[in-house]
Amino acid sequence: MSSSRISEPKAKPLPAGVWTPVITLYDDTPEQGVDHGAMYKHCQHLVRSGMHGLVYLGTNGELALLTRAERQAVLRNARQAVADLVKADYHLVAGISAQSTAETVQLAREAAEAGAGWGLLLPPSYWAKALPTEALLAYFRDVADASPIPTIVYNLAALASNPKIVATKLTCGNVGKLTRLTSKFAPAHFGVYGGSSDYLLPTLHAGGHGCVTGLGNVFPRATSAVYDLWTAGRLDEARALQDKVANAEWACKKGIAQAKYGAWWFVGRKGLGLENENLFRMRKPYLPLGDDAKKWTVETMRVLEARGGGSAGRQ
Repeated sequence: MSSSRISEPKAKPLPAGVWTPVITLYDDTPEQGVDHGAMYKHCQHLVRSGMHGLVYLGTNGELALLTRAERQAVLRNARQAVADLVKADYHLVAGISAQSTAETVQLAREAAEAGAGWGLLLPPSYWAKALPTEALLAYFRDVADASPIPTIVYNLAALASNPKIVATKLTCGNVGKLTRLTSKFAPAHFGVYGGSSDYLLPTLHAGGHGCVTGLGNVFPRATSAVYDLWTAGRLDEARALQDKVANAEWACKKGIAQAKYGAWWFVGRKGLGLENENLFRMRKPYLPLGDDAKKWTVETMRVLEARGGGSAGRQ
């Protein structure tokens, strides 16, 4: 019997399923203020399309480019959007990363106040070579202990026994590592999630609990359906859909700008009435995609176009 099976389960484990790290949309002005109206529409679209949970203020959400006030406003807007769908208990995760332990703890408190149920935590990056393993572990431990909401960490299981650290997101794509972790920890003790949907089915077969995928911004129905088909025992259908999802996700692997352009092309301009492409650009100083990259992104993602960019019913 593994040690996780004889330890206490976490008070608030992260629910299994497919989660979208939601992109941040900006108005078409030189200042690129956050467009909360556009994000409200996108949020409700993701929920209606069957996404199991949403992650705000992650890497795809351009956390590093937002002010603290903007972070809170984004979360409050999302909480209102799901409440207006009569889903007040819908699952929301918030990125809480900062460079110091003190600021990260404060961001965790602000995320909780704004309505997030869990906090997603990256390691500090300001001076990485001055952070040995013991310093990184202390950072995660100190933040988790002080945070009013449970935390999720990237690519780390060393602190799985901490009662406030409930899951890890493996962006490494290492299914072997994932399997080793799921062999030791039951979901209620420590959740293990893939960092993208191109290996969602292998993650689930290995005992993983879901994934966090940027492609969910573009094709929420298709990505969440891989999980739903698998849980329903419809394995052949899940495998066929997984093949298409894996090929479409390749565009998201190239960068946030590609994920945002795909979201505009397949969802924003068609289903949400957000015809202005500039709403989906990254915040400056990052540049918009060139024409060749736009064309390649659409061609790569088009394998899932029959799924309707999230606007068609599940098949």
